[in-house]
Amino acid sequence: MNAGATYGLMQIFGAAVPVGSMLGIAGIYLMGAIYARLGSASVTPALRRQAIHVLAYGAVPMAVSLAVWVLTALLAGESAFLAAARPEDEGFIAILLSAQFISYVLLMIWSVVLQVMGFSEILGLSVGRAFGVWVLGQLVGVLAALFLAVIIRTLVPGS
Repeated sequence: MNAGATYGLMQIFGAAVPVGSMLGIAGIYLMGAIYARLGSASVTPALRRQAIHVLAYGAVPMAVSLAVWVLTALLAGESAFLAAARPEDEGFIAILLSAQFISYVLLMIWSVVLQVMGFSEILGLSVGRAFGVWVLGQLVGVLAALFLAVIIRTLVPGS
């Protein structure tokens, strides 16, 4: 949580890029399987591909958010990764991180809208029902992640 105190900016980026890429790709395939299952009684390869396509298209705003995060981190330097900013950086860092957070929330809303619209089209549902399917898929995904985290914490103590 206080990575800026022990690691340099390039070390943080160097660890975030490969790990984030692998987890992002795995997450899209996992969520595609979940939504394909929720959208149909029998999972067909075509529905799984369409769900992955919708998720990938809906992830474009999150990729823009990543670019905003990188720009923010480069402007703020190690101060962005400290638990408490240095006194001389506090005002600038607070404004910069607030702007980054606001842009993240707006881009996340855009991402949700794109995904709900996509699910509405591929599943032939109204937007309200498609939003319900989206929420249900997110809940299943969160529960799966929590279950995986519990298993990892049980099998690998101290992780």
